[in-house]
Amino acid sequence: MSEKTIFKKIIDKEIPANIVHEDDLCLAFHDVSPQAPTHVLVIPKQEITSLATLTDADQAVAGHMLLVIKKIAEELGLDDGYRVVTNIGSDGGQSVFHLHFHLLGGRALSWPPG
Repeated sequence: MSEKTIFKKIIDKEIPANIVHEDDLCLAFHDVSPQAPTHVLVIPKQEITSLATLTDADQAVAGHMLLVIKKIAEELGLDDGYRVVTNIGSDGGQSVFHLHFHLLGGRALSWPPG
């Protein structure tokens, strides 16, 4: 059996997190190393490795997560805009192999992102 990711440990309440949203399908919490004034991670409770491994069976959870991101952005007052990012694979910058979306805002975000 593979070792639990840090996100699975957060889902299982083995590691504390500053949670902003939780429901049956996903969990959202503030990133411990924020890259913007607002930096929230939204993760599925189901263990999905990345966007690249989504299947048709994951459609409901994937769509739900995007609507949760929209709701959190509204609740956090990101009226001037925000960015949603997911990293896929090592070359894409993925460091935790559990699907997660970064919600970044609270300042002007430059392009390209680096």
